[in-house]
Amino acid sequence: MNIGEALDFLRAGHALCRHGWNGKNMFIYHVPADVYHAKTDVAKKYFGEKVTYCEYLAMKTPQNNVVPWLASQSDILADDWYLYE
Repeated sequence: MNIGEALDFLRAGHALCRHGWNGKNMFIYHVPADVYHAKTDVAKKYFGEKVTYCEYLAMKTPQNNVVPWLASQSDILADDWYLYE
């Protein structure tokens, strides 16, 4: 599927990945906008105990970490997206 179709699946709560990715067990997923507890002193100083976050895409890395994900040009133009199972 292409990135437009992939975004529809992500917003519906699915995890996706690309055939072109070389890391094992990597996938992305949608994190909806919400209010979260502040985790750092800086956040607490500027926002208080609760911080309003916008929606974003997160990636599960091969090292079993989660990081915010930013699409590359090749990710945006790819048509090898598929549902991660």
